[in-house]
Amino acid sequence: MNNMNQMMKQVKKMQEQMMKAQEELGTKVIEGSAGGGVVTVTVNGHKKIQNILIKPEAVDPEDVEMLQDLILTAVNDAMSKADELANKDMGKFTGGMNIPGLF
Repeated sequence: MNNMNQMMKQVKKMQEQMMKAQEELGTKVIEGSAGGGVVTVTVNGHKKIQNILIKPEAVDPEDVEMLQDLILTAVNDAMSKADELANKDMGKFTGGMNIPGLF
């Protein structure tokens, strides 16, 4: 019975550490960019867009599609980096397994 209590304490401690790590992800800032930095998207570790920066040279009224592509590429870059960060930070708890819905 003592082993069971010990195991439950360890599980509870791990859950608390996971919750803290998940909260900390929200405070981390990740940048994605496109076009050599003419479009930059900033997201937090929870993949919420915080900012979009578009330099004037990226805006060409004759080529709106290029700007749309740059924004899409920068957003996808930032989201991919946020996934990598979450997998790195939370992977220590999951042993590298990707558990859907955990983060």
